[in-house]
Amino acid sequence: MSTDAKLMVEFLNTLDVEHETDTLDNEASWHQWTAARSLVPDPLPAARSARAALRVAVGDPPANTAPFTSPARLELGPAGAELVATSAVAEVLAAAARLTVLGEWPRLKICPADDCRWAFYDQSRNRSRTWCSMRVCGNREKARAWRERSAGQ
Repeated sequence: MSTDAKLMVEFLNTLDVEHETDTLDNEASWHQWTAARSLVPDPLPAARSARAALRVAVGDPPANTAPFTSPARLELGPAGAELVATSAVAEVLAAAARLTVLGEWPRLKICPADDCRWAFYDQSRNRSRTWCSMRVCGNREKARAWRERSAGQ
């Protein structure tokens, strides 16, 4: 997985539905998250808005989110065009742009299990992975479907 994909997944997973934790609940945990990645923290409202917009764009059920714009800028030099970010949110959105340009955006997915909603990067050859973990969420869903079919017989 590329560093851009890793950053995107880590940012999307600052919300943990299963454990009911949210890194963006308070300044301290947000600053700790950004410091661990050598990034400059944005104000919490901007980080929350960016994450909500990104989760919807990746496939989380639509929420009341407004379009989000980034302060990232494009610099042209001898090596070509480069997205330059000055904050954590700008860096995440620059990573999203690079993944889109490379055709990797569709590999970012949200687990469809209502009690999970974990973001993951689909590394399967045909990009068909559905669950964050087949052993956990996929197995639970298959067992649930089997029970429903068995009860109907």
